[in-house]
Amino acid sequence: MYSISPIGIIETPYKEKFAVPRQPRLVPSASAKIKLQGEVNCAEAIRGIEQFSHVWLLFLFDQNLDAGWKPTVRPPRLGGNERVGVLASRSTFRPNGIGMSAVELRGVSQKGEQFYLELGSVDLVDGTPIVDIKPYIPYSDSVMDASGGYAEAEPEKAQVSFVPEVIQALNKRNDSEQVLAVIEQVLAQDPRPAYKKNKPDNKEYAVNLFDLNVKFTVRDNLVSVTAIERF
Repeated sequence: MYSISPIGIIETPYKEKFAVPRQPRLVPSASAKIKLQGEVNCAEAIRGIEQFSHVWLLFLFDQNLDAGWKPTVRPPRLGGNERVGVLASRSTFRPNGIGMSAVELRGVSQKGEQFYLELGSVDLVDGTPIVDIKPYIPYSDSVMDASGGYAEAEPEKAQVSFVPEVIQALNKRNDSEQVLAVIEQVLAQDPRPAYKKNKPDNKEYAVNLFDLNVKFTVRDNLVSVTAIERF
């Protein structure tokens, strides 16, 4: 019997599972950081890590662990209708609830005795436990002629528009440029359930990003941000 203890907790703009990018690097404007903890929170454990541009994160799908898993799943890339084996997918409902992502490493920071890894373009919910970090090695980790199966190409992006009131409200923030870019890049992925795409949809959706509740609608591949509220 094995036990795994987190070595850090990630801090990201994504406050809930809904609208988290389905893969890393799809929202390049979203920065994040890992707050190291326990015996790993020391300069020695991360010595030399700055020489790598990217790292692998191994993490727990902690919000799904109690839900269990099934042998087959419906990947969003197949429209949410066709089933494949769970091991032929990146479903968050897995036998051991472990995920992995290759993400940009932007640097190391320190506040008092607390060490952080500064990251870019992650696909993890805020507060996700990190169980291991490994350097990304281009010559072995990048396979030039690899086949991506049913996920061969990057998903198509929707257009995103903002009502003037939302732009005015965001411009009052000190981080307005980054927040606006993250909202646009997240919603361009059309985070709705896969079966909703290419069908009439009059529903207003909402997603929590940063400290904002962002409301939006989708019509004919156009995502319209209708309102934002602080929570």
